[in-house]
Amino acid sequence: MDIRYSCNQRDFKRYTTEETRNEFLITGLYKADEVVSVYSHVDRMVTLGCMPVNEVVSIDKGLDVWHNFGTKYFLERREIGIFNLGGSGKIVADGVEYPLGYKDCLYITQGTKEVTFASDDKENPAKFFMASAPAHCAYETKLITIAEAAKRPLGTLETCNKRTINQFIHPSVLKTCQLLMGMTALEPGSNWNTMPSHTHERRMEVYTYFEIPENNVVFHMMGEPSETRHVVMNNFDAVISPSWSIHSGVGTSNYTFIWAMAGENQEFDDMDTIHTPNLK
Repeated sequence: MDIRYSCNQRDFKRYTTEETRNEFLITGLYKADEVVSVYSHVDRMVTLGCMPVNEVVSIDKGLDVWHNFGTKYFLERREIGIFNLGGSGKIVADGVEYPLGYKDCLYITQGTKEVTFASDDKENPAKFFMASAPAHCAYETKLITIAEAAKRPLGTLETCNKRTINQFIHPSVLKTCQLLMGMTALEPGSNWNTMPSHTHERRMEVYTYFEIPENNVVFHMMGEPSETRHVVMNNFDAVISPSWSIHSGVGTSNYTFIWAMAGENQEFDDMDTIHTPNLK
């Protein structure tokens, strides 16, 4: 497990490009028949990826749960949200099977002991992107398909940010302890996300970008509004955003990204919006 410790905004001002990428960028999440994980001490969020090809893969594979979490199993005191970004697959949670197509999402509640992943076709394997936050009580494990997500259209083509926010793990859809997750899809001709940008002091956030066309990238903007930096993102990369950092992006094409949040509250609109001309 890759462990990332918290970075404060004062030190971040002096970071080089390499230091910024090492601290916040997450790459290589999808390795055949492995669970890849990054533990961030920012709100103790864990970002994971699993691409089952030839095996049924347990979520505990390679995690060293007792050493890293001090628990008997991974979700003993955690909840998790899982998106499928590849071919069709299935997840079994405590004996119950959930089929996931492309862009479908599964929320698994705290206290679930056994979770396994499998692909329907090893030539087109599933790619399960996951975010897990600490949880103090159990709710209901639930499958939410892309069709069932709450849709929230935003932006315009004139401002290059016409997009649809799909809310999956969200109070309008189901109850969770603190985890919030959704998917934002930009329409052709649009390339800006989360603009005007904002911060939310009470929550951190993780983005993962996908559907970036070949030979294109996304420039993810982060840092304090008066001290912005960028991280160049490739397809399936993820990035950690502390509460003090903006988290906006602009691509050389349209793209899609998943956002995952954890922190003090679940108020989606609890944010401090930055007037765009004030960015530096």
